[in-house]
Amino acid sequence: MIHDDEGGWSMLENETMSVEIGGVTVAQLPRTWVPPTVYRPQQDSALIATALLHEGVAGRDVLDLCTGSGVLAMTAATLGAARVVAVDISRAAVLTTRLNAWRNRLSISVHRGNFDCLPATESFDIIVSNPPYVPASSATPSAVGAQRWDAGDDGRSVLDPLCDRAFDLLRPGGTLLVVQSEFSGEARTLERLQDRGFDAKTVQRTRIPFGPVLSSRRPYLRELGLCEPNCDDEELIVIRGKKTLK
Repeated sequence: MIHDDEGGWSMLENETMSVEIGGVTVAQLPRTWVPPTVYRPQQDSALIATALLHEGVAGRDVLDLCTGSGVLAMTAATLGAARVVAVDISRAAVLTTRLNAWRNRLSISVHRGNFDCLPATESFDIIVSNPPYVPASSATPSAVGAQRWDAGDDGRSVLDPLCDRAFDLLRPGGTLLVVQSEFSGEARTLERLQDRGFDAKTVQRTRIPFGPVLSSRRPYLRELGLCEPNCDDEELIVIRGKKTLK
């Protein structure tokens, strides 16, 4: 899932991050500058972008929660969204998203804060999110920058409040798309969304090899009973929640 960032800023050229359906490249993610303190678009970004492409974004209002570099917000804008709002708790992520939107000549409203930072009157047709979801033992000190992917002992410190808040931010008939790892509990996300009133199901899957972060977490994943002794890959999943029409 995650590869260590090198020092300084890096640019992901268009051709390095593409969206494929059935092995055919159907879209390319916007050009993105990423500093070391901001999450870099990777396989999970491309997977949820594929789901966003299937959703039909043109003319709709889109909210990107945990925007990071802004790549999903920019993807929505590129696909013709009527309005795009991006939110992240990280000041560096907010500045990065604003810079990337400006460089790509895209109109995106970017806000710093948690899931409650938007006015109560705000509502959206689609919410997309690539939140932190990697299980991380609270008994082990976090590495510098680990907040980009660490999400508590069970990997759900961001997923759970996201599931709870998304319902109120969506219009009737609206859609939530969220990407996570198998190690952070697919069934728990589905159940939580269903409890909130969503029609929820998994719509995308892909299996990828461990990067440096999950390789270092293998003993902890084994301790949780989530990983075999020699496990070296994970399944990424995208869950879609449809808000019931009322």
